[in-house]
Amino acid sequence: MHTLLLAAAEEGGEATQATGWGTKVPIVPHPAEVIVGLVFFLILLWAMTKYVVPRLEAMYAERTAEIEGGIEKAAQAQAEAAAALEEYNSQLSEARAEAGRIREEARAQGAQIVAEMREQAQAEAARIVSSAQAQITAERQQAVVQLRTEVGTLATDLASRIVGESLEDSARQSRVIDRFLDELEQADSAPVTGRVS
Repeated sequence: MHTLLLAAAEEGGEATQATGWGTKVPIVPHPAEVIVGLVFFLILLWAMTKYVVPRLEAMYAERTAEIEGGIEKAAQAQAEAAAALEEYNSQLSEARAEAGRIREEARAQGAQIVAEMREQAQAEAARIVSSAQAQITAERQQAVVQLRTEVGTLATDLASRIVGESLEDSARQSRVIDRFLDELEQADSAPVTGRVS
């Protein structure tokens, strides 16, 4: 290597003699420069280890603590979110159960209301039917009485014309009317009963 350095020096125009350490080679520094460089390097190394490295380590520790704290906070937030989700799901299931219970109660109440309304309608229908039957019976009785009176009057007039004598006597008139009506009832009793009932 020494020969290479000498050859490089000769090419560059510097002719120096190789006499050991005293040769001037442009690449190799002077020993005093090496010592001064080494002293400054040691001072720089000492200053770095004394001031810079502790600050870097403190910043590194702080950053690590922040990251670990962030991870812990994230884990805690995730646990809280899972708990909130579980609570939400339980509340949702309770709400669904409550809604189902309310629906069932509403159905039962609806069925009960329908049954009550049906009973009321049947009672009202029965009342209307009985009222109508009573009214029909009363009107029938009234019609029978009115018919008897009219038939009696007609029968009396007819009998008076046929017999040729006056049936103005009320007792005689009453007997004739009753006998005539009895005969009519006997003749038409079956069809009239069938029609009335």
